[in-house]
Amino acid sequence: MSALSTPWRSRSLVVQITCLFALIVCAVVSMVGMSLYHATSATLSARADYQLIARVEHFRSLLHDLYTIKEIEARPRLFETMLGDFQDVIIFRRPGVAPFINVNPEHMPLPPLVPVPVQRAVGLDSLYEGTRADGVRMRWIAAQAQVGDSGEVVEIVAAHVMTQEAHVLSAYLVRVWITVVSAVLITALLAWWVSSRGLMPLRKMADKAADITPDTLSERLDVKNAPTELQSLAASFNAMLDRLSSGYERLVQFSADLAHEVRTPIGVLIGQTQVTLAHARSETEYKSVLESNLEELERLGRIAQNILFLAQADHERQQDERSTLNIQEQLETIATYFEGIADERNLRFEVEASGEMFANAIMSRRAISNVVVNAVRYAQPGTVIRLDGHEDASGAAQLVIGNQGKPVAPEQLERLFDRFYRGDAARSEFTESSGLGLSIVQAIMKRHGGTASATCSTDGWIEFTLLFAAAPGQAVIPPRRH
Repeated sequence: MSALSTPWRSRSLVVQITCLFALIVCAVVSMVGMSLYHATSATLSARADYQLIARVEHFRSLLHDLYTIKEIEARPRLFETMLGDFQDVIIFRRPGVAPFINVNPEHMPLPPLVPVPVQRAVGLDSLYEGTRADGVRMRWIAAQAQVGDSGEVVEIVAAHVMTQEAHVLSAYLVRVWITVVSAVLITALLAWWVSSRGLMPLRKMADKAADITPDTLSERLDVKNAPTELQSLAASFNAMLDRLSSGYERLVQFSADLAHEVRTPIGVLIGQTQVTLAHARSETEYKSVLESNLEELERLGRIAQNILFLAQADHERQQDERSTLNIQEQLETIATYFEGIADERNLRFEVEASGEMFANAIMSRRAISNVVVNAVRYAQPGTVIRLDGHEDASGAAQLVIGNQGKPVAPEQLERLFDRFYRGDAARSEFTESSGLGLSIVQAIMKRHGGTASATCSTDGWIEFTLLFAAAPGQAVIPPRRH
């Protein structure tokens, strides 16, 4: 079924609509035509039955007005001229005697009939169904009649061959099929014309979409003037273009930022190498240059490693192996690791945590560490860096890293997680300074089904909130405000 349905679905909508309308009309007209055909057949049959019954009753009346059977035998043409059709049958006979009137042009055998008694009127229930050799229907009837006042009883056998009715029905059936075929053809033409005109806005939308290139991503489909049925499609397509445009702009900006970021270490490597090769150097000088080059190469390696991680985080959809971790142990371990760097800047950590978190141990620690590095880097000397972590009633873990620094504008807060974005150009020896740290945090949180956000008060207290999703089967509630 799938193999048959796929080519049909891939055909033109105009062809599909045309065929479907043609099938619908064919079914409807055929049903109406056959219904009328059967109604006509029933009407003709009923009319023939009543005519046959009336003829037999008329014969009974005529026989009652005559005196003897000899008078009947003397007037056979009187009864023969009363036949409905030249193929009809009329037989008058007395019990045990050969018929004295026998009109049976085709010599059809008589079926076993039970005649209607003299005292009873002939009705539809007295009729018998039969067929001729060629399949044409016949209606038989037998009735007794009293001749005059003598009391003699004659049996009347009459039959009507429904030849004319069969011709009428045959001609009617031909007309029905002609009507069906004509209706299908006319409907197919009209459906093709209507659907072609009706789908014209869709073709215009397709042509408009085909003209959109990376250089014209600002172009949008006209939603207002589109038909009602296509407005949602146009709006969805425009929303997709918005996402593509935003992604393309970010990609262009990312490429520019990446080129700018690697240009400095590459320039340093080239410059130092050219200067060193310009003159003969001592072993100590060569070693110093190689050490400096190694630092730049390590920096390039870190940038490449971070970019590779972000690319994998964007495209990989598999679930990372996660486990239940103690929040306080995780935060205290990270605080201890960065304690030496914090001391150099006269900073100290305060940890307040409880509960557990469901996360990948390595990746979650990297995300928290990147935020802590950022806090150590930008915190004002002599201040405190707070590490708070709590498990909500729903099982979601909320970690908040806060520090005192320079106030950050709201528009800068929105861009802190962008790649290569740095709100401050300052550098320090203990950070990568590549502008990818918070982007990695956001990527890790997305892979955990959580979120990363930042807020800053007017006095410069900035907080980064990491919300880790609850274990499967538990709902995540919004983070609490600090």
